[in-house]
Amino acid sequence: MSTVPALLEVDHLCTWLDTAEAVVHAVDGLTFQIRRGETFALLGESGCGKSMTALSVMRLLPDAGRIVSGQVLLEGTDLVALPELAMRNVRGARIAMIFQEPGASLNPVMTVGDQIAEVLERHTPLRGVAAHARAVELLDSVGIPDARRRVHEYPFQMSGGMKQRVMIAIALACEPELLIADEPTTALDVTIQAQVLALLREIQAKSGMSLMLITHDLGVVAEIAHRVAVMYAGEIVETAPREAFFARPAHPYSRKLFEALPGAAGRNRQLAMIQGTVPPLSKVFVGCRFADRCESAWRRCREESPAAIAIGEGHTVRCHLYDDRSQESGVKSQLKARASEGDRQPASDKPQSIESLLSVQDLKVHFPIRRGVLQRVVDHVKAVDGVSLDIHSHRTLALVGESGCGKTTVGKGILQLIPVTSGHVTFDGHDFTGLSARQLRPLRKDIQIIFQDPYSSLNPRMRVMEIIEEGMAALRVGEGEGARQQRVDELLQQVGLLPEMKYRYPHEFSGGQRQRIAIARALAVEPKLLICDEPTSALDVSVQAQILNLLKDLQTRLGLAYLFITHNISVVEFLAHEVAVMYLGRIVERGTVDEVLRNPRHPYTRALLSAVPVIDQTTKRDVIHLQGDLPSPIHPPSGCHFNPRCPNAMPECKERYPGTTVLSPTHDVRCFLYGKD
Repeated sequence: MSTVPALLEVDHLCTWLDTAEAVVHAVDGLTFQIRRGETFALLGESGCGKSMTALSVMRLLPDAGRIVSGQVLLEGTDLVALPELAMRNVRGARIAMIFQEPGASLNPVMTVGDQIAEVLERHTPLRGVAAHARAVELLDSVGIPDARRRVHEYPFQMSGGMKQRVMIAIALACEPELLIADEPTTALDVTIQAQVLALLREIQAKSGMSLMLITHDLGVVAEIAHRVAVMYAGEIVETAPREAFFARPAHPYSRKLFEALPGAAGRNRQLAMIQGTVPPLSKVFVGCRFADRCESAWRRCREESPAAIAIGEGHTVRCHLYDDRSQESGVKSQLKARASEGDRQPASDKPQSIESLLSVQDLKVHFPIRRGVLQRVVDHVKAVDGVSLDIHSHRTLALVGESGCGKTTVGKGILQLIPVTSGHVTFDGHDFTGLSARQLRPLRKDIQIIFQDPYSSLNPRMRVMEIIEEGMAALRVGEGEGARQQRVDELLQQVGLLPEMKYRYPHEFSGGQRQRIAIARALAVEPKLLICDEPTSALDVSVQAQILNLLKDLQTRLGLAYLFITHNISVVEFLAHEVAVMYLGRIVERGTVDEVLRNPRHPYTRALLSAVPVIDQTTKRDVIHLQGDLPSPIHPPSGCHFNPRCPNAMPECKERYPGTTVLSPTHDVRCFLYGKD
């Protein structure tokens, strides 16, 4: 056992939320420790109580929340017992927090410098010029370029990655002993995520700060954590050192999280799914809280709550499979054998069409910038600047790249949801760019889109049956309302929902269920191509597995083609057949999944793949840290747009954009490292 003293000790903490319907036991008897200088990862699905645990430690609960019992000891001082005035001296000074959404956490009417100075003036003797100078130092320390100028900017003038860095600077302003980071990289690209994680590791090494990391990303946990705690339905079900956890996850819930991860290994089979959802925390639990979703559960699991059992040094698990009574009765071996029988059958793959279903040639989408009283056009945002791609029936093309590179704009341009500046979009023999709105209308049913956030894309005032039926009625699919209602029932069953759910509203569903409704709506008009815009980026691992299995199954049964827009490389490995890598409005490399992901040729593709967090930490790899942020699409760099950030840049890279070099019949790259036209 480690001899390093505990900085924070949480002992049987219970936090309840008083709602109109019932009392929610958001945190129910939580006990854990965080030692000095260590990173403690709290892992689990949405709704299990991770963020409420952090808010309880910080004493920042919502009005309906209250700590009903337990202790939160910071070096022996019980934070629960402190009056609010004393607690204000702890927040920011001794314990700081990075919230999940930096855009919502930063004050939009204050410059970032003033927001940092506000913390300094509250907890340190620094004032005025001295506080401003320290704010510049902090911005520079977290990697904000040109900190002296940026200190006067407002949050809206910064990218997502830079706003997250500002949040880190604010949190570190007073050199806290403990930093709580609530999903600090969830909304970031892999390149920015790698920079933020490297920054946290560097600061921790210099200052000896402790870090409590709240996340559902196993790759991030593998890279940065020292110890891991898995949380489920308000309680911790497993705690272990990182190496032991990733070598031998013990709890059935922990094992299911690993099995649900997408990747190349699962390409020919379906991902394991955790049936059902996290139970409501207003429920009175009798037995194991995971029993209703566990393949290894038996009668005792539903009648008796399991105690925490030590199975190794620092490794405890809350599960009946590991106590002496289960060992003696032989229940453990029987149930483990039963769980192993549930392996998924390989998904069949139909013969692929050699004809192109969608062909995009030199697509450009430039948005005008207007200024002055007369709103004259003074410049253009070159969001998409000459993209060409092809998608075949039964196939999936993944479009990957950093935020702001133009991926979503490509999807909207293909659908003609935004005006296209130039180029051609040919779908099933029809040139969409040459058609009027009236001519496009009957063709729209062949291409549908699934948006990133199903909650904002579903009308909250319409019931599910109205949402699904709306497109069918508009495009005259189905003969009469009776036939359309029957089709709605069939679609809900097809996406794994019950027909009687059609009478509900979107807010009555979980995130994964809402995404299934969005898929059902897209399928209602019988499309041939689905454009999927980050459909799993905001979902837990278990829900993501359900959606990916559904998409793969639908492609097999219905012959659908997908344009899958994402920055999750594991999803690409699992679902896609071809990959196109996009940078600042242009595709820099494309090929089959194996060609691009196993043998990346463009320096940007290499950097992108090197930044992806991996669970296997035994293989040494070098992360390529890109300097600076994505350049502005208003005035992109001359020559190759990647040259200011490229470690292999040559003089000719600044002079002109490279032509296409064909590496194989299915693999090409635009880079001077591989020859010229």
